[in-house]
Amino acid sequence: MADLGKKYCVYCLADVTNLRLRCTECQDIELCPECFSAGAEIGGHRRGHGYQLVDGGRFTLWGPEAEGGWTSREEQLLLDAIEQYGFGNWEDMAAHVGPSRTPQEVMDHYVNMYIHGNLGKACIPDSIPNRVTDHTCPSGGPLSPSLTTPLPPLDISVAEQQQLGYMPLRDDYEIEYDQDAETLISGLSVNYDDDDVEIEMKRAHVDMYVRKLKERQRRKTIARDYNLVPAFLGKDKKEKEKEKDKEEKEQRLKLRPLCQFMAFRELEEFFENMHKERLLRAKIRELQRYRRNGITKLDESVEFEAARHKREKRKENKSVNQSKRGEDGKDTEFAAIEHLSGFELLSEREKVLCNSLNLSPTSYLTVKTIIIKDHLQKRQGIPSKSRLPSYLDKVIKKRILNFLTESGWISRDAS
Repeated sequence: MADLGKKYCVYCLADVTNLRLRCTECQDIELCPECFSAGAEIGGHRRGHGYQLVDGGRFTLWGPEAEGGWTSREEQLLLDAIEQYGFGNWEDMAAHVGPSRTPQEVMDHYVNMYIHGNLGKACIPDSIPNRVTDHTCPSGGPLSPSLTTPLPPLDISVAEQQQLGYMPLRDDYEIEYDQDAETLISGLSVNYDDDDVEIEMKRAHVDMYVRKLKERQRRKTIARDYNLVPAFLGKDKKEKEKEKDKEEKEQRLKLRPLCQFMAFRELEEFFENMHKERLLRAKIRELQRYRRNGITKLDESVEFEAARHKREKRKENKSVNQSKRGEDGKDTEFAAIEHLSGFELLSEREKVLCNSLNLSPTSYLTVKTIIIKDHLQKRQGIPSKSRLPSYLDKVIKKRILNFLTESGWISRDAS
């Protein structure tokens, strides 16, 4: 005998006790979901008639094998809850669904069924259109997102932190670059009655603020890379670099703007390579001069330089003698050294130098010969050790070096 409490589909006679669709225009017409979706018609019933869902809320949308046994009533409450409370508020959503569900169960069911399940795969595209893409340089450029990563705090004392206004836990300063940047967003608020123009204006303010933050962080990174904070505090005890000539100093000053685009090590390598280039160009010009004079071997260059210095010395002595010709009373000027040996080998300028230094001509000629030989060996790449007499005073040595440099006997780099 059939159970009188059960309901059956009038078309296929399937059990529809838990879920059926009742026609609101025909009497005693109740169909199962399968027949209703197929558009079944029987007697005076037509598929276009109004219908009413008769549900006890006990059937499952995902089938009886779905994990957790969620009923259709719970599914509907879950969708209402996520629309009301938003994604992530699982405790409020669990309270809305009912006491039988915990926040963890609510989260797992929604993520597994509506995001990673078939429904999520069908509704959520792999690539979301109109998504904002950051086209800036991804690694170390002036506007790179990597510049926003926090830096380690500075290793300075408490007194130095107070002097700088530095807060190590936040890696911030009391007075930052563009201190008033926060005023762009301090007064912003999101209102539901904002029109499109107001929304775009607020987005522009936020974009300007983000750019200012990136510029602030970029300046901090440059200060760290070039050790500007220790230099400001006077803590940089490293040995000073070798003195740079005037040309290199001017070049560094002109190319200083490159500091914001290149790391410290890259910039130093750049200047070092430029210095090497200048040395190579000078060496090439010197070799070209040797070639024009018929010299093809470095050994011959020593004799050539010695002969050139002798010619220049003869020219200098000749010009001085011509200028001194006819003048009287000048011989008494060198009375202290004129009777010493080697006096006749000195030029007029060398006589003045030896007389002012109270240095004998032979001692001067010895020091001069040693300095010129060492200079020529260095230019040929031959290592040499200074052989100057130990009794020679530093001041006298410096005066002689300056004199030889000004007279063209040695180059300025050697001095």
